[in-house]
Amino acid sequence: MAASSYPPSTVLGRQLGGELRTLREQKGFSTADVAAALECTKGKVSRIENGRVPLRNPDLVAMLRMYGADESTSERLGSLARTANRRRRTGWWNEYGTLLADTYRDFIAMEAEASLVRTFQSQTVPALLQTAEYAQALAVASRWWKHPEEIEQFVAVRIKRQLRLTSEEPLQVWAVIAEGALRQHVGGPHVMRAQLEHITHWAQQEHVTVQVVPFRTGAHASMGGPYVLLSFPDDGSLDVALLDNPSGSIWLEKAEDVAVYRTLWDDVRTSALSPADSVQLINSIKEHLQ
Repeated sequence: MAASSYPPSTVLGRQLGGELRTLREQKGFSTADVAAALECTKGKVSRIENGRVPLRNPDLVAMLRMYGADESTSERLGSLARTANRRRRTGWWNEYGTLLADTYRDFIAMEAEASLVRTFQSQTVPALLQTAEYAQALAVASRWWKHPEEIEQFVAVRIKRQLRLTSEEPLQVWAVIAEGALRQHVGGPHVMRAQLEHITHWAQQEHVTVQVVPFRTGAHASMGGPYVLLSFPDDGSLDVALLDNPSGSIWLEKAEDVAVYRTLWDDVRTSALSPADSVQLINSIKEHLQ
């Protein structure tokens, strides 16, 4: 299962690329034919069709002319390309410059377009449900950030991501958390008590589901590590799986790769406590904090 070495494709980028691929195939052209016309590599054509790179207007015009696209199709795809490129450039996460690794910035861009986030976390509370104090404690402990200003900005980014939960069309979140992550005293008992209260608050919201995998479950298939599944509102959009590690995030977009994590997810959510029992366990952990 190989992770991509290119930025994850955006939803609009994939939609645009898919339509261009359809037009190419209808005309019987190969990627080599298009590459020759654009004076580029076949790899670039493939990345355009997969939505992985911004599509320059001259290349789009040349492709549409080559495919014999009519005026209405050309105008629609031109508008789609401009919107996709504008979203790449103007996302709020770009304001943080070099503070965010490219993989993390790409992760946020994908999350901003998602309609549903399903996540399993074995060591920490899911980022979208973290308090500022909890996030700060994690940032300090990671030793990745060297200056207080960087830590403050990292926390600010994490909290800003959570605005999706209170938007007019809130992000749907389904989080499954290992019990150990809830018992780890990140930031000390005071910070952890507030964090657990924060989780139970969100667990009462219609668009947030929280489940806990208790210690008594024993071994399960998701013990290999945390992961996130993102789903998107556009018709025909494929899910994306994202895996966190100390050096950044990697993403999987191939249907067969994502299917592996979808199977893991189905297994772990059915192994976890019900949402009601999960809240009860979280409250019990909170009450025993010293």
